[in-house]
Amino acid sequence: MKKTIIILMILAGAYVLAGCSTSTEATVSGSIVTQDSATLPEGAAIQVQIQDVSQADAAAKVIGEKSFDGSGQSFPIPYEVTYDPSSIDDRFSYSMSVRIEDADGNLIYISDTNTPVITRGNPTEDVDINVVPVTPSS
Repeated sequence: MKKTIIILMILAGAYVLAGCSTSTEATVSGSIVTQDSATLPEGAAIQVQIQDVSQADAAAKVIGEKSFDGSGQSFPIPYEVTYDPSSIDDRFSYSMSVRIEDADGNLIYISDTNTPVITRGNPTEDVDINVVPVTPSS
């Protein structure tokens, strides 16, 4: 009898805790796109960031970031970046940023336009981030 009561108390506690769990992460997802259908070289590294771009003339604050291997991937390239929703202020503006480097760390693609997300009616799903090729300096 005592054993049964203990088991019931443990199960009841687990049930209560399961009901209290809240998600501490949210995501922005979509595809990295470009005007050509290029394939990335072996060793390519992709970095996707969610940035707070609210402050003019200040460096953007990164609120979410994902880096992954882009070796042999062709555009469009899917991505998903997690962030903490408690770090979001509805009054602020957020944007996506992408850098793609080759195996030697040379920049080969970069996003060069604002891609708004999260606040002010902007999406968090199916967000295409346009990147442009970077011409090596001579």
